[in-house]
Amino acid sequence: MANRFVIRTQTRRDLWIQVGIVLLLSLVLVLLFFFVYLPWTTNHGESITVPDLKGMKLEELEDYLAERDLRYEVQDSAFDLEAPPLSVKEQYPKAGAKVKEGRKIYLTVIAKNPRMVTMPELKDMSIKSVEMALKRARLRMGDITYKPHLGPFVLEQSVAAGQKIPEGSAVDLVIGNGQGANDLKAPDLLGKTAEEAKFVIEASGLNLGVPITASDTAGAAGTVIRQNPLPGISLTFGLYRAVRAHPRTKSQVVNRPPASGGITGVLGKKCPKRRTHHS
Repeated sequence: MANRFVIRTQTRRDLWIQVGIVLLLSLVLVLLFFFVYLPWTTNHGESITVPDLKGMKLEELEDYLAERDLRYEVQDSAFDLEAPPLSVKEQYPKAGAKVKEGRKIYLTVIAKNPRMVTMPELKDMSIKSVEMALKRARLRMGDITYKPHLGPFVLEQSVAAGQKIPEGSAVDLVIGNGQGANDLKAPDLLGKTAEEAKFVIEASGLNLGVPITASDTAGAAGTVIRQNPLPGISLTFGLYRAVRAHPRTKSQVVNRPPASGGITGVLGKKCPKRRTHHS
């Protein structure tokens, strides 16, 4: 009888053991790949610290960054009278950040020539609003002159709104001191016509207020018969309002206090004479 080679079949238990070993080895390989190999390859350049490039010339950057396995790209430019042209103004990532090798550093550099920008309207703005508007327009604050005025706002600007000027230019401003003239007194409006009173009020740097008309037979029609504050009263702070003529009927005679700090005038209005009926 010829010899026969008999291959012994594995039992079900042996089969499951071998399958388990294969699965365990596969799991180990997966863990090694994700927790050892990938971190080593992807984090290989994280030890590079981004240097401070501000103030450096572009011609110096190529070799300087190549020695540190880094690159650069100019993303934007800005003009600055106090900085040398083609030098680094800003960078991203910031100095001190940890990056991978070969990382690109994005730069904002100082332009050789300023760009032309549009001058914004600054009149009637507060100082804080002016600072934000100039920053958005890439302009800067120049000399500030304070002028007696009741409102602490911009009264004049050295460059007209809408005009094209070089980026980074200084804009001089005239701003109200918020108090007006220190020696400002309430003008004497008594006996003046509405137009005369209006002229005096505006010439004094005050504002017109709500007109009040009252019937009065003692004064000429259309003239000021009362005012508050009285003539000569100091008006060194606050907003002041005055009154000009405004037609009202007799039933609309106003008897109310003036606004705080305001100048209120009352214009006389002749009453029609009553007719006497004789029986």
